[in-house]
Amino acid sequence: MRLTALVLVFLVGLAIGFVARSSLHGLEQKDTHAADLAAIEKLNQEDIEATLAQDQKRLLGLWAEDAVAFYPGSPPAVGKQAIGAQNERFHTQHPSLKVLSYTPKYKNLQVEDGLACEWFEKAAQYKLSAEAPPINWNAKGLVVLKRQSDGSWKGVMIFASP
Repeated sequence: MRLTALVLVFLVGLAIGFVARSSLHGLEQKDTHAADLAAIEKLNQEDIEATLAQDQKRLLGLWAEDAVAFYPGSPPAVGKQAIGAQNERFHTQHPSLKVLSYTPKYKNLQVEDGLACEWFEKAAQYKLSAEAPPINWNAKGLVVLKRQSDGSWKGVMIFASP
């Protein structure tokens, strides 16, 4: 009888430990997911601010070293340096570019195992020079993000279409 009680107490303790561990693991996942969502939102806000300011250093800082950018009418830019070079060529051609407005809308964010993807619709208005008329720009696409070792997120791939 004593052995049965001891085994029963052991099994009950084991079950309580299992339930507690499962609950804590679920809470850890919720905390990590919430932190990921906040970090991705921060990245998206940084994109808006850097785009409006046309801060090329900040814009380039949004990309991971191994990023790939697919933009219409251009060959893929493979690697952060190639993306920077592509941006620099555009700005060399249009040194007086002024972004008047930039509004990205993200949809269907999926986060899993340190990767995330979200669909986007972006609208902007810009002028190539002070004298030029405003140009409206719209794009749709998909962006893939990767969690960095510091918990921040950076872009690793973008597919955009006009």
